[in-house]
Amino acid sequence: MIGTKSDLFISRLYDLVMLGMIGVSIFPLMFRETNVAFITMDWLSGICFLVDYLLRWMTADLRSKYKPWIAFLIYPFTPMAIVDLLSILPTFNVLAPAFKVARVSRLIRIIRVFKVIRYFEPLEIILAVIRRQSKILCTVFSLAVFYVFVTALIMFNAEVEMNPETGEPLFKNFFEAFYWSACTLTTVGYGDFYPISDIGRVISIISAIVGIAIIALPSGIMTAGYMDELKLRRQKEEEAERQQAELQQADAASDA
Repeated sequence: MIGTKSDLFISRLYDLVMLGMIGVSIFPLMFRETNVAFITMDWLSGICFLVDYLLRWMTADLRSKYKPWIAFLIYPFTPMAIVDLLSILPTFNVLAPAFKVARVSRLIRIIRVFKVIRYFEPLEIILAVIRRQSKILCTVFSLAVFYVFVTALIMFNAEVEMNPETGEPLFKNFFEAFYWSACTLTTVGYGDFYPISDIGRVISIISAIVGIAIIALPSGIMTAGYMDELKLRRQKEEEAERQQAELQQADAASDA
């Protein structure tokens, strides 16, 4: 189905309103205290999220490749529907304190941030790129984890000298070596763990240099995928506009 410009305007306006509601719902989480204004903001955003959830459920068949009854049945179990539901549940503690079973912590409210993906196109594009490039990204991630593990294993057994400041080994356990290796790979370098021996420093140099190359791989993949996704969406929009123009011309010809 091809939407008109007015339909597109209404859709974008709806997205902006929902983005605003997400911001309103998150704002109270920046404060420790609770007051009437924050409760009102949570109540208002919760009602909007509930209405949005019900509308999307009622129109699930329009966006699904399955039969209508199957689309209505499986919609509540889709990832974004679960995020929507978890975004609504905290409000029940405001609307009706009797719903103790639905009470959730402040941390659950942070899930509302993920609703932005649906209404903010750049994030939606990035998510689409991740889905398309999932195999390559998983391969790079596996490579990074393997390299962190190997580097940690080498450093844990190579760096055996005592730290002169603490009088203890640099790494008390393998987890600390793994933590150091991950920080070095990502070039974060917190400084809480650092090699003391010359061989440990050499290993650290090699790890940092290789880490730069491994970290750069996902950036290149995401950039190329992002540009391809933009090109694909632009082509779909142009095709939709062309079909819309053909329909308008056909309608004008039939009226004539």
